[in-house]
Amino acid sequence: MIPTRRAVRDAQLLLLKGESGSGLVEYAVVFIIMMTMLLAIVDFSRLLYAYHFVSNAAREAARYASVRGSTCGSVAGGGDCSCSCTGYYTASGVAGPFTQAQATTDIQDFVKNVPLGINASDPPLTTTPSWPNPNSLTTCTATFNAPGCTVEVQVSYKFNFLSALVSKKTLTLSSTSQEIITH
Repeated sequence: MIPTRRAVRDAQLLLLKGESGSGLVEYAVVFIIMMTMLLAIVDFSRLLYAYHFVSNAAREAARYASVRGSTCGSVAGGGDCSCSCTGYYTASGVAGPFTQAQATTDIQDFVKNVPLGINASDPPLTTTPSWPNPNSLTTCTATFNAPGCTVEVQVSYKFNFLSALVSKKTLTLSSTSQEIITH
């Protein structure tokens, strides 16, 4: 017996009736998983980029501070620096900043003026310079930024993920760079 058209159509409808909507549900589940993975890739790429920027800003700020020590620009300090010492203060004929507060402000301003690849105002980018003296050198005790002393710059940044699916937490990215003052 040859099935009629109506019988074939009814058989096809019965087959479809059992699977109605299952393809759509499967697609929705796979779509959510794929979008979560895509957002995670984008957010972790942004995280890696922000950390690279923070690390580079710390290195550049430490270099900036190391070539602008207390003898920068003075002939008595070994000649002219290879860099400009503009913006630095002079006290008693000594070039360079004469207080740690002024030097800290100069280094923080330098980091703010670095071409930014991240939004440094919200959340804020924090720069903290220090002049450690681990060997208790008398030169470094008398003048915090004398040649041969150490400058350390820590830059930190609060990173927010774009997607709440990835994470709702704010990560603090931090990098520290240390150099010996040359001028």
